[in-house]
Amino acid sequence: MKHIFQQGTSSEAPVLVLLHGTGGTERDLLPLAGMISPQSSVLSVRGNVLENGMPRFFKRLAEGVFDEEDLVFRTKELNDFLDEAAVSYGFNRRNLVAVGYSNGANIAGSLLFHYGAALRGAILHHPMVPRRGVPLPDLSGAPVFIGAGRNDPLCPPQESEELERLLGGAGAAVTLHWEASGHQLTSSQIDAASAWYQRTFA
Repeated sequence: MKHIFQQGTSSEAPVLVLLHGTGGTERDLLPLAGMISPQSSVLSVRGNVLENGMPRFFKRLAEGVFDEEDLVFRTKELNDFLDEAAVSYGFNRRNLVAVGYSNGANIAGSLLFHYGAALRGAILHHPMVPRRGVPLPDLSGAPVFIGAGRNDPLCPPQESEELERLLGGAGAAVTLHWEASGHQLTSSQIDAASAWYQRTFA
């Protein structure tokens, strides 16, 4: 998968896995990494699917309707890539924290749903429920930050609340942060995620 790896100053700090939104690239979220954990190594990945020329991490059938078969396939693809990257770059595979926005948050959520040990934790900005009606792995103690918008037209509040319930029901320690805004990533939401990360991992 097309990606950028930046070596951090601390081998103990979690490696941040950056996952962009629809139409983004592996460069989009790099500024966030510096705000969240300046000492961390960073692995920023570009989605392998194109929708009208826009990179995504998996196909969708319509707005808000995921292609579940492709989602499962692409989630495994990303999980396998993380395995390979850990060997290539010599980082601890068990010490990854995903930072995803929109489509990137959805694939990060799907990693949690399908591979319990894939991530140590996650920051999910404006995620949706990746799949319904599937058993989740044991996520005991896995810290997850969900940033949501009260007026998000793509991801209504009940979607965020359902994801919080599903992850919490599997044992994850979920923090749901609300903004009054829509689907955009606001500076106050980034600040809240950074403060949560410092409390949780620093």
